[in-house]
Amino acid sequence: MHEVVKTGDGSSTLYNAEVGECYHSKHGALTESKYVFLHKGLEHYLEMSGSKSARVLEVGFGTGLNALLTLDYALENQMNLVFESMEAFPLKKEQFLGTGYERFVSNAVWEAVTNGYEKLLAGQQVQVGPGVSLSVFVGKLLDYSTDENFDVIYFDAFAGIHQPEMWTKESLEMATRYLVSGGVFTTYAITGQLKRTMQELGFDIDKQPGAPGKREMLRALKK
Repeated sequence: MHEVVKTGDGSSTLYNAEVGECYHSKHGALTESKYVFLHKGLEHYLEMSGSKSARVLEVGFGTGLNALLTLDYALENQMNLVFESMEAFPLKKEQFLGTGYERFVSNAVWEAVTNGYEKLLAGQQVQVGPGVSLSVFVGKLLDYSTDENFDVIYFDAFAGIHQPEMWTKESLEMATRYLVSGGVFTTYAITGQLKRTMQELGFDIDKQPGAPGKREMLRALKK
């Protein structure tokens, strides 16, 4: 069961009753997504690398907000983007349409993703624009495998109190094995254990101020 919840910045998120948590911050779904993932993740990588292209791997497609905003950013800035996400329990199309996220992205992005939604859940890549694509792996992180490498990882699993298995060393190692040296890992959360685990996995910790409602967040750079 999913219930639409209005957040502090006027954007909506969904409450997942089975998990017992919303997909995004109640303080502002749009604000959190833009800040944690787009700004602190992708934009930071582009600034560091000086590149006009990136490959992003997202753990937790959820409502699709992070993907939509990133795809829109790529088209607006005429960059090449491969965005690959994973989701064990994808929303039905009508639930996705009910988020109201068409307000925050271009018609081109919204139509490409909505028209291709069934293809995405069937494992097919959707071309969103010139040099910009989206694909979704439907399954669990530990079942995911690819020969590709990525420049940025958006780690957007539910909080550890609700989904502790996603924050174990095994899960984090599985996700980050595909990240290139110098790549960026970004997530809304931060704990002492998370920092220690990421250091053990060969990352430099780059602690950042958090999105509204959170004092800090974790960004980590792969050595």
